[in-house]
Amino acid sequence: MGARPEYVAAARAMGEALAARGLSLVYGGGHVGLMGVVADAALERGAEVVGVIPEFLEAREVGHRGLTQLHVVSGMHPRKAQMAALGDAFVALPGGMGTLEELFEMLTWAQVGLHQKPIGLLDVGGYWQPLVAMVEHMIAEGFVAPEHRALLRVEAEVDALLDRLVPGAA
Repeated sequence: MGARPEYVAAARAMGEALAARGLSLVYGGGHVGLMGVVADAALERGAEVVGVIPEFLEAREVGHRGLTQLHVVSGMHPRKAQMAALGDAFVALPGGMGTLEELFEMLTWAQVGLHQKPIGLLDVGGYWQPLVAMVEHMIAEGFVAPEHRALLRVEAEVDALLDRLVPGAA
């Protein structure tokens, strides 16, 4: 859940905002962590919530039992592919290594033209600022094209981020 209570509050706000806008949530299918909070908040407000979980996590009883749909897949690669296919936009809340791995895969796929879906960071309390600085450094050092900076939308507030990712879904 992270070290600060505002992470949980932001996760709850994200779930509530998705539901209020009539949007569905596609996520990794667990009942734990911030994404479990997002899922619960969205479900409580009547949103459709679709989970995609690999068998090995489902076997550990990590899967959320109250979802609209829960797809159990063979591993992490099929999970990401199915989530990418089902989603219309990608959002990263504060998180750990798995969050970074999934975020950068979606950024890379966008960079090489495999999708044109928007990607956003919910920058709760400046959590993502070191990463944003690193992306700016990669651009300055010539490893990322300047136009690819626009692939990543960063906002501190849920509604501002959703406005940038899904215009007109209010």
